[in-house]
Amino acid sequence: MNVRLLSLARIALEAEGLRLRRRARRGIVRGVLGMIALLWVFGAVVFAHIAIWDWLRDSMAWSAMGTAWALAGGDAVIACVAALIAAQLGPGRVELEALAVRARAVEAATTSLALSALLMQALRIGLNLVRRRGE
Repeated sequence: MNVRLLSLARIALEAEGLRLRRRARRGIVRGVLGMIALLWVFGAVVFAHIAIWDWLRDSMAWSAMGTAWALAGGDAVIACVAALIAAQLGPGRVELEALAVRARAVEAATTSLALSALLMQALRIGLNLVRRRGE
């Protein structure tokens, strides 16, 4: 029984390690891609704002305040779309499977440990009965 318990504990540890490594890797990839995207977006937004500001002021004859509000509204819409897309990213298939394997191994180990404790208690009771009969 102890060998099975150790085996289940090892499986649970390996599954958790795999899950954490995948989660960390996903976080690193997200971070790096996010930084690259931010640099490009920053440059694009600066030039787009300059172009839109100039176009709205000259072609549409908008006031400075109206142009500023229009640009701020457009920025808010873009920020909301980006936030919604980021919120949709979740754990991958491998991470979810590793979590399920860990849960099953921990459950089996807990069951095995409880059974071992019951068997040990039964053995103690049996040994006590044998000793009492021998006296």
